[in-house]
Amino acid sequence: MKRFRSALLALAASLAFAAPALADGDRGRSGDHDEALSAVERREALPVTRIIGIAQGAVPGEIVEIELERAHDRLIYEVKILARSGRVREVEIDARTGAVLQVEDED
Repeated sequence: MKRFRSALLALAASLAFAAPALADGDRGRSGDHDEALSAVERREALPVTRIIGIAQGAVPGEIVEIELERAHDRLIYEVKILARSGRVREVEIDARTGAVLQVEDED
């Protein structure tokens, strides 16, 4: 439970910094949490709970950070995982479809 709580805190912290990447105009809402929720409501992004399962299926380990970013007119979740090998790996997931786009080692 402690690991899950720390993963959620890391998610909240990382989403707080991603607001400019998600903003598509000033709609009178504040904060990235609202932007992420709106993306899920508009079915532009899967909920984070689904993304966690997909990411850990690709790379088993402890999630240390999740970011939702807009790249090339689509939303992408970037999930950093501390793998069982001790290496930090990044899993890029298409936010709408849940398709794993890329898995790479962090520098």
